This record gives sequence, structure tokens and C-alpha cells, in this order.
Amino acid sequence: MSSPQTPEPAASDSAALTALQKLIEVVAKLRSPEGGCPWDLEQTPQTLIPYVIEEAYEVVDAIRSGEKKAIAEELGDLLLQVVLQAQIASESGDFTMAEVAAGITEKLIRRHPHVFGDVEVNSVDEVRQNWEEIKATEKGETAESQIFSSKLSRYAKTLPPLMAGMKISQKAAGVGFEWENIEGVWEKFQEELGEFKYAIEHEDKAHQQAELGDILFVLINLGRWYDLDPAEALQETNLRFIQRFSKMEIFADRPLTDYTLDELEAMWQQAKAQLAKQKQERDNSGE
Repeated sequence: MSSPQTPEPAASDSAALTALQKLIEVVAKLRSPEGGCPWDLEQTPQTLIPYVIEEAYEVVDAIRSGEKKAIAEELGDLLLQVVLQAQIASESGDFTMAEVAAGITEKLIRRHPHVFGDVEVNSVDEVRQNWEEIKATEKGETAESQIFSSKLSRYAKTLPPLMAGMKISQKAAGVGFEWENIEGVWEKFQEELGEFKYAIEHEDKAHQQAELGDILFVLINLGRWYDLDPAEALQETNLRFIQRFSKMEIFADRPLTDYTLDELEAMWQQAKAQLAKQKQERDNSGE
């Protein structure tokens, strides 16, 4: 197999490279002991963790909204976190932004031999298989020798819980640890629901928490069987709840705490009906 070659940057990329270099210089100035920003100087890789998570979620929200300006802005905020982490690391001699960029570039080339080498693939599945085999080789393993539970553990550590649950259940199903049919999943859900009810009535909080987790995990598997995304589903439910609550506040002529539960429920149903009607009108108009 011939050695893969790094693609040369196109002339049109010069503006992007210039802008990125300017960002790196600005962040370095913010971190400078002489004339830098006190807040930026106080930051460590650990203190910036919440911002990395927050900015990543804000990127996702912007992408879902479809607003191009918002997407570009949020991607910039996330890029800032990458540059900040690299700047702090460079100050202690750990690594630099150049090493970060070079590392991911080399990894992409190495894991895409069908693009940058002479390997031939005939399907997306073959691409995934090659990726996993190359990844295992990089870690000094073979795909067969990898400890499966270690792979699952990485998902639990690095992904949000709902996404991790989906990934773990997909991988477990891939090695044959799977229900024979959807009826088995529903039976498991009823079983776990019963155990949760029993824990609520008879056991301590630790057992109650564990049983709640079991129900959620089975619900994730139900979503997988029906080709539904639990994280996306919950996000949509959260947004619907907020929309309906916002309508309730519009209907109210006094603080919501002054209403009875029956009155709040009536406003909730009114809000729900109005939003459904508006959605129907938008669908009919093709918006």
C-alpha cells in the first residue's frame, strides 16, 4: 500500500488559516501575564470543562434551529474552547495547537485508507469495520482482542447518559445480547416497572434510583427497536413543555402561583390545543 499523502491546502483556505491564526494570537494575549484578562488567566483545563459541555450543546441547538448565523457563532464559541485548552497546555509544555491539529489530521488520513490510500471499500459497513480495526491497531490491540466491556465503559464515561445508553445497547445487541423480538422488550419494561414500584414502596433511595435507571435503560432499548432516538425525543418533549408553559403565562392575568391546580390544568390544555392548532396551520400552509 502506498504512503498516504496529506492534502495541500487550497488557495481559498488562506482566509480561514489567517482567521484561525488571529484567534490563536488573541487567546494567547488574553492568557498573557502582562496585560492579559484576569478571568482567562485564572482558568485551568478543569475549570473550563463546563464551558466545553455547554458550548457543544449550544452548537447542537443551533444546528437543530437551522439558523446559519447562529450555527457559525456557536461553532466559534466551541472553537474558542479548543484553542483555550491548547493554549493552557502549551504554557506548561504539554502540547500545542499545532500538535492538536496535526494529530487529528494524521488520524483522519490513517483511518481513511480508502480515501488517502489504495484500500477499496464497497459499503459504509466496510468503512466502519476498517475504522475499528485501525483504531484497535493504534492501541496495540486487534479487533478480536479488545475487551468488550472496556469499550462499553468508554461510552458511559464520555457520552451523555441517554446517548451512552443507546450506544451501549446497540453494541451489546451487535454481539448477540439481544431480545428475540419486541414483545420481549415490552415484557422487560413491565417487569422493571413493577420492580420500581416495589422499590418506591419498600426499599431505600439507592434501590429506588437503581430501579429508575433500569426503567430508563429499557425505554432506551424500546426506542432502539422502533428506530427512535431517546435523546432527541426527550429534547422535543422539553421544548414542548416550555412552549406550553409560555402560553399559560400569556393566558394568566396574575402570578401562576395564585391559580389552583385545576385552573392551571385548564390553561395547560388550552395552551396545548392552541399550539396544536398553530402547528396544523403551519403544516397546511407548507411552512
